[in-house]
Amino acid sequence: MIRDEIKNIIEKVINVADFVVETPKDRLHGDYSTNVALISAKKLNKNPLEVAKEILAKIKSPIIERVEVAGPGFINFYLSKDFFIEGMKKIDKNFGRNNTLKNKKIIIEYTDPNPFKEFHIGHLMSNSIGESISRILEFHGAKIKRANYQGDVGLHVAKAIWGMMKIKENPKFGSGKIKDLSFAYAYGAKEYESNNSVKEEIKGINEKVYERSDKEINKLYNQGKKWSLKHFDEIYRRLGTEFDYYFFESEVAGIGKKIVEESLKKGIFKKGDKGAIVFKGEKHGLHTRVFINSDGLPTYEAKELGLAKVKYNRCKYDKSVIVTANEQNEYFKVVLSAMSEVFPDLAQRTLQIGHGMMRLPEGKMSSRMGQVVTTESLIEKAKELIIQKIADRGFTAQGKSVIAEQVAIGALKYSILKQSIGSNIIYDFEKSISFEGDSGPYLQYSFARANSVLEKAKKEKIKSDPNLRIHPNDPNNLERIMIHFPEVVEEAGLKYEPHLISSYLIELAREFNNYYAKNKIVDKNDEFSPYKIALTEAFSIIIKNGLYLLGINVLNKM
Repeated sequence: MIRDEIKNIIEKVINVADFVVETPKDRLHGDYSTNVALISAKKLNKNPLEVAKEILAKIKSPIIERVEVAGPGFINFYLSKDFFIEGMKKIDKNFGRNNTLKNKKIIIEYTDPNPFKEFHIGHLMSNSIGESISRILEFHGAKIKRANYQGDVGLHVAKAIWGMMKIKENPKFGSGKIKDLSFAYAYGAKEYESNNSVKEEIKGINEKVYERSDKEINKLYNQGKKWSLKHFDEIYRRLGTEFDYYFFESEVAGIGKKIVEESLKKGIFKKGDKGAIVFKGEKHGLHTRVFINSDGLPTYEAKELGLAKVKYNRCKYDKSVIVTANEQNEYFKVVLSAMSEVFPDLAQRTLQIGHGMMRLPEGKMSSRMGQVVTTESLIEKAKELIIQKIADRGFTAQGKSVIAEQVAIGALKYSILKQSIGSNIIYDFEKSISFEGDSGPYLQYSFARANSVLEKAKKEKIKSDPNLRIHPNDPNNLERIMIHFPEVVEEAGLKYEPHLISSYLIELAREFNNYYAKNKIVDKNDEFSPYKIALTEAFSIIIKNGLYLLGINVLNKM
């Protein structure tokens, strides 16, 4: 990384730690800036400007054209033309990759929809973030395994099966074909809350689901689970996600229960009310949570312990990353605290990342009340609006549908990934599908524009030439922005923050579109056209790599 090279140059002329080298917000202030003089001045009890000038006088490197002192003692570095010449030649399909996590095995769990319930926009949010983090860490050299943990047992299943039974008995409640599992779940959930006799029925179904002791319930369970998983697979295909592992609560529940019962003997867990087994989180500044309930059934907490063991048995990971809604942050603090006593090594390897909530302007959704915004409905609505936007662009009906699908998914993913992970999002359809401004379609359109330029150059038989020496001007902003892509990728991976890449790509695309507006790129009569084409080619590579890291497909035409 160039930033590291500059840091090494500074360290050779002054012995000081804890200083930073960063990209200035205003590129008029150089390609990089450092606060080393300010840090040194405090320790030396000297004027920062004097220290900056002393450092400046000693710095010599072929990659640096000039160095300036600014403000109260910041040092700004301007990279040389030769650096940009060589840098342009290095931009290929692997640009942005590094080896900071080479050979590290990382399992990333995300999405986690529950069979018998809808795949809603919360799952879309987890999927978008988890997939992007997976791709970013792969760019760091890590060996990534994608995991999906799904709740196929529990009260929500029992509520849905109860609803399915009622639909089967009385078709007026639904289609009679048991297709609408979300209706069955919402109906069961409503009756569970308002009718005590139904509540007891559903509790009985819940026990039978765990025991697999009732033939009719098993049949409905198998049918509902099969339908759900097939439906989820269709959505994963559309979103571009392929999981390596699917874990289910039913396979880890018994393991988790056994772990808790064995750990109870060691004093890690305690007996609670009515025979429940709990973890006293107060000793860690947290709260008490139930791991086995009074009916003797393992809770989500116990299942998490079983899952951690099963995960590690299947994939001897160096790190386990779990992407969830931030509503589960406090829950995971207790689970990881318990895990630190049961499986201390696995707890140290585990990181939970909590993301914000995605809502429409109408407000919060509830699957329990049957008020769910599904991922599919969101994609389809965005597709309809995009088809209207591209209606007069000469595409066939099939072509429009293909483009609209990818632009709609890109719009949704970008709307999620442009925010810091912990932020809540109010989704705005119009802004998200705009071909201008801060949106996924704007980035896709910028790539399509660059591709169009390159196609034109191919027809005109003008080859690209990245040799800056024939270019009359100093490196422009587009070149200056492009060199920072590897550092942005590295930082996004270290911080688990895809929005750093989103922000960078928007800045890069704006600069390219500005360059495109001011320059005739393909021109047989312009001796600098080969360089402009090389610049466009480099941009197209970076924007494609960046969009890949966000899980967004590029389109050659839009």
